[in-house]
Amino acid sequence: MTVEIHCLEPREMGAFLERRRATLAFSQEMNLAENLAEILRKANEFVPSAAGSILLDNPLHKKSDRKDNMLTFVAAFGDKADELIGRQIPGDQGIAGHVYHQGQAYHASNTRDDEFFFAGVDELTEYESHSLVAIPIRIEQDVCGVLELINRHNAPEYSEEDRNLLRIFAGYISISIQNILDGRRAQELAKRDNLTGLFNDHYLHVALSRTIQTCLDESQDLTVVFMDLDYFKSVNDTHGHLAGSQVLREVGHLLKLHMRPYPDGIPARYGGDEFVLVVPDMHLEAACELAEGIREDIVQTKFCDKPGDIQREALGLTGITCSIGVATMDRHVEVRLGVEECKSTLLRLADSAMYVAKKTGRNRTAVAGEPIPRRKAATD
Repeated sequence: MTVEIHCLEPREMGAFLERRRATLAFSQEMNLAENLAEILRKANEFVPSAAGSILLDNPLHKKSDRKDNMLTFVAAFGDKADELIGRQIPGDQGIAGHVYHQGQAYHASNTRDDEFFFAGVDELTEYESHSLVAIPIRIEQDVCGVLELINRHNAPEYSEEDRNLLRIFAGYISISIQNILDGRRAQELAKRDNLTGLFNDHYLHVALSRTIQTCLDESQDLTVVFMDLDYFKSVNDTHGHLAGSQVLREVGHLLKLHMRPYPDGIPARYGGDEFVLVVPDMHLEAACELAEGIREDIVQTKFCDKPGDIQREALGLTGITCSIGVATMDRHVEVRLGVEECKSTLLRLADSAMYVAKKTGRNRTAVAGEPIPRRKAATD
């Protein structure tokens, strides 16, 4: 008999993969849903039951004390299983909560007489549980959820052999989640610049094309900011390449902070001491504010102020400045251009604007070849 497995929607499944990693832009949630459904199906084949489910905690809201967390039904089968998907129970409620909190397998031959059984889920789904077995799911040593089966077919309760089999399937769930996480980490590393942690130039071109298409489809503006540090060679020549690398790393951190309000933005190291920022749905005036805020911050920052992981000696470097060029899609690109031509145009114009800023004095911002006044510092 074919068992129908219900799972969370792919777009909702991603939250349960946010374990020890930054927010990523890959769509592998469906793989997790398919894996969990298949594992639950196989578990039911080896240990035939009337119903079963997989519950996971949400790592974005996970607290150190597991009883303070919530468990979400992410996959289930059986009568009224579709009503369970997405529902939550406290991390210390019922047999599932007890197993999650204690990190130990548990079974009940008669749920109605069991001290940990919570009848609320049965009442919600108009279901009647008799026997139940629950096994903790772990990622490495961390308990992250529970696999449970309800009402063993052709037997009054779950045997020790059943429980051992389910421990194997709980391990498969752990491996499935870990494999997806490892794959995502590998893809994330491939698109990052090792020194600054920003996106690399290869990913920039891919993401910029995609972002341009989205902005065109949604009639949004798009900003491209091109930034280059002024006289950066002198840092290397005077203090050594380790100091230069440390400065670049700290500039990368500074840019991440400025881009934090723009979750869809793309901060990238273009090469050497050149950086590109892409911000969708940002008009020219806001783009200039962003650029000037970055320029001012770099002027005011004392780089290598403390021993770093690259430059071990504190140097307290001051006087580092940058030149910035800005171009926006609404102001500088013809609508009829295709995505790739639009991308090339925006990068070329922002780059050209940056060189105008350098030629007209450095430590300033220019818009598509025309300098704009620097904001007056508060101390002026």
